[in-house]
Order: sequence, then C-alpha cells, then structure tokens
Amino acid sequence: MPTVILLGPQRFTRTLSEAAARAGIAGRFASVTAGWQEREAEDLELHEHLGERTGNLSLYARTEDAFERDPALARAHRERQEKLRELQALYRIRLGHAQAALRELAGRESDPELLDEERTSALAAIRALDARHLERVAEVHHRFESALRPRARPALARHRAAVERQLERSEAVLVAGGHVPVLLNRLRLFGFAELVGQRPVCAWSGGAMAMTERVVLFHHSPPQGYGNTEVLEAGLGLVRGLVVFPHARRRLLLDDARRMELLARRFAPAECLTLEDGAWLIDRDGTRESGPGLARLGTDGRVAPLAAA
Repeated sequence: MPTVILLGPQRFTRTLSEAAARAGIAGRFASVTAGWQEREAEDLELHEHLGERTGNLSLYARTEDAFERDPALARAHRERQEKLRELQALYRIRLGHAQAALRELAGRESDPELLDEERTSALAAIRALDARHLERVAEVHHRFESALRPRARPALARHRAAVERQLERSEAVLVAGGHVPVLLNRLRLFGFAELVGQRPVCAWSGGAMAMTERVVLFHHSPPQGYGNTEVLEAGLGLVRGLVVFPHARRRLLLDDARRMELLARRFAPAECLTLEDGAWLIDRDGTRESGPGLARLGTDGRVAPLAAA
C-alpha cells in the first residue's frame, strides 16, 4: 500500500506543502482535480503552493473526450449512473425510516432491560442496511466493468496511457475534493489504485474520503431539515479502518453526544475521524502519524482531539 496523507480542507488553511515535506516528498506531483468538474484546470493556486511542481492529470476532461469518441461507452456509463442514483434514492427511503426508529428509541424513557436491546437491534438494522447497499452498488459496478471493460477500449486506453506516462515523471499524486461521486467515478474509471502503485498520495476533503473503504455523506443540519448520514459506496481502500468527516464543525452537531455515539457505533470497528481546516494524517500502511486538527468520535459520544505527533 502507498503512503497516504489525508488532509482537511485546503481552501483557507493550506497544510499540503508542509505535510508532503514531512512525508519526505520533494519531487513533482501529478494532480487530480476531477471533482471540480468543468473547473478542473483552475489549479493555479495549487500549482503555486507546491512551488510550481504539479501537472494536472485532467481525468475529467479525458473522460469527456473518451465518451465523445466512444458513444457506446458513454451510453453504458450514463445508464450505470442512473441505476446508482436510483439505488441511492431507494436506500435513502429505507434509511430514513430506520433512522427515525432509532432516534425515537434513543429519546424514549423506559425499562432499560427492555429498551437497550431494542436500541441495539435498531442500530444493527441500519448497519445491515448500509452493508447491503454497499453490496448492491458493487454489483452494479461489477456488471459495468465486466460488460464494457472500459480501460481496454481504445478511446479510454489512449488517455490512460498518457496518464501513465505523466505519472512516470511524478514522485507523488494529489487528489483534491469537490463533487465526491464524480471524483470517485473518474478514479475508478481510470483504475487509479493500480496506476498509482507505490507512489505517495496526498488527498484532502472529498479526495480524502475517496481514499478510504467507505464514502459517507453527512450533514446534520441541511436546509431541507433533519440530515441522515448515508453511505454512498466503497472508496478505493488505500487507507483502512477509517471513516473521515471533512468540514465536521460545519456539517456535524459535534456537541450532540447522542448523535456522535450512534455515528461512532454505526461504523465501528472503523475509527471515525474529523478532518478540520489545517488537519493532516500520514498513513504508512496502517502506521499513522497525526498532526493538528484531528478528532475521534467515541462510542461514548465524546469528540476527543488527537494529540499531534
């Protein structure tokens, strides 16, 4: 597994250069900003922050070109995405009812001998629903890959070969955030984990989420009302045993001990970590060095800052 540096948002507090230097990265970077979609090429600030040592892999633009040259691939990809959106909507309906039941039980006063088992069972139902959703999403991806073999199709293979050549001149890879489903989609389409090999990866915000085993969408106070945390799909799995929450102070009710407890228990035994502005974590095949701005959500409901190394 490559060394992976997970970082908090970089828009206002840039720690990328410092964290990369701490990990011993001194050469050139290949960057992925596909989550920015049409603004993919607007990476001048990133380029300057790293001493003009970056080169954009342009995965979003390359994908759009491949779709234009291969209409069958574009059509199959569009159909796959429609299935995934519908699958997410169906999961969200079931999740809403399951979460409502758990909330009602969590706030109810009753005989602990009776109530505790019901609460445990309600949480187990959500965990089972999450697991089945991940399986169903994986099945959709598997059918698409088996039927299309996208990386073997000339329109995409040409771009992938160009990406490989660019990576040969790069010591490490950067993965920015943005629209997480789009970013993850492009990373999968190009076989990112295989392309990277043992090169270090620096990823922040949504990019950090994509490096883990499960991508979790979260917002406790969205404009439309109560926000249910939902699993999107499996990440690339370059970092194991973590669920990460960038922008946690803005998106999670961290002072609500009951919600923090249920969140931590839902994804256990994985650790739930917040990634605030300025945060960084270096993962060397499971051995971790933590910087400032990290906190762990505990199964006791407490949010405990991690001591910086």
